[in-house]
This record gives sequence, C-alpha cells and structure tokens, in this order.
Amino acid sequence: MAAEDNGFSSGAVAFAFLAGAIIGAGAALLVAPQTGAETRRLLREYAEKAEDEIRERIPDAKAMLDSAIEKGKEFVGAKKSALSSAIEAGREAMKKQRAS
Repeated sequence: MAAEDNGFSSGAVAFAFLAGAIIGAGAALLVAPQTGAETRRLLREYAEKAEDEIRERIPDAKAMLDSAIEKGKEFVGAKKSALSSAIEAGREAMKKQRAS
C-alpha cells in the first residue's frame, strides 16, 4: 500500500487526527468562559459534525476492511499451499529413506 506510513494507513491516521481534534475541541469548550447552555450547544454541534464525518467514512472503512480480509485469505491460502507442499515433500523423502 502506497498510502502507509510506518505501518499505519492514511485512513487510520486521518481518523486519529479527527478524534484528537474532537477531543481537543471538547476540552477547550469545557474550560472556556461561556455559559453552561452555550457550552452544551457547542458540544452538541461538534458531536453532530463528528457523527456526520464518521458516517461519511464508514463505506471507505468497510472497503478497506474487506480488502484486508481478502488479502488475509490470499496470504493464508498461499501459506497453506506451501505448507502442504512441504509436508508432501517430507513424506516422499521419508518413503524414499524407508525404501532404501
């Protein structure tokens, strides 16, 4: 994957950044000199924006997960095939050894 940085995909980095921004904004609102009602309204707006952003990213995350699962299945299949070949070669070698 060309979009990886130190083992983390760009989607994971973007999600972590978004989560950090939301947490930071919430913390800033909690210590800001505003009324409780105003702070709750702002928190509700930020939460709604975050929810919308997450809902928009769900299809991309699902596609990435499906791709990772497919690649995992291919990897396991390849390793299973290689292991089966190695076991069969071992059996053949053992048969030859016993026959001699």
